[in-house]
Amino acid sequence: MHLSQSARSVSALLTRWRFLASSSSLSLPLPNSSPAAAPALAETVWTVPLHDHPWYDHVRLKRVFVTDSTRHRVVMVDARKLLECADRDNTNYVLKPVTEWHAGKVRGIREFLDPDNSRIPQMPYVTISTRRAPGLLGWFGIEREGVVAFRNGQHRARYLVDAGARWFPVEVHEREAALLREMCGAPDDARTAIRPTTVDGGGNA
Repeated sequence: MHLSQSARSVSALLTRWRFLASSSSLSLPLPNSSPAAAPALAETVWTVPLHDHPWYDHVRLKRVFVTDSTRHRVVMVDARKLLECADRDNTNYVLKPVTEWHAGKVRGIREFLDPDNSRIPQMPYVTISTRRAPGLLGWFGIEREGVVAFRNGQHRARYLVDAGARWFPVEVHEREAALLREMCGAPDDARTAIRPTTVDGGGNA
């Protein structure tokens, strides 16, 4: 009789344990389940017209730094003025004109900037300083000229100019934004023609 009662007690404990185990397993995720996809974040995009480009007539550019805490600003620049200042850079990183590039490089940049791509390229990121201008006024420190160096995006900037872009946005640290506008800033027409728009993370307006 004693063994029978012990057996019944053990059986009852096993039954209770199985019930608790099966109940707790209901709240666990399935091994093959995946979390819901996070919603795509909105992006601000600038559409730059191209006036001498048979493959497509515009490109889309987005910011390099997307949070205000980075202390960078977007400045609309005159394309020709920007390259004039960039050609003064003496760090030996001034690219040749697009007409002298290797065919593979030209094709690669063209495909990279294609507005049909789902991935939106970043705008050029630059820094600017000044130096004495040539001539007597420069010698006396009265006249100065801008010197632009590319942190990123020199190939795309030169390609855009070759493709007929008159103006496009670049990003610069806030300390240099006023100087960049003074030396290379685009006219008010540019800010009217190239307005930022908001698209979702998939690149749709």
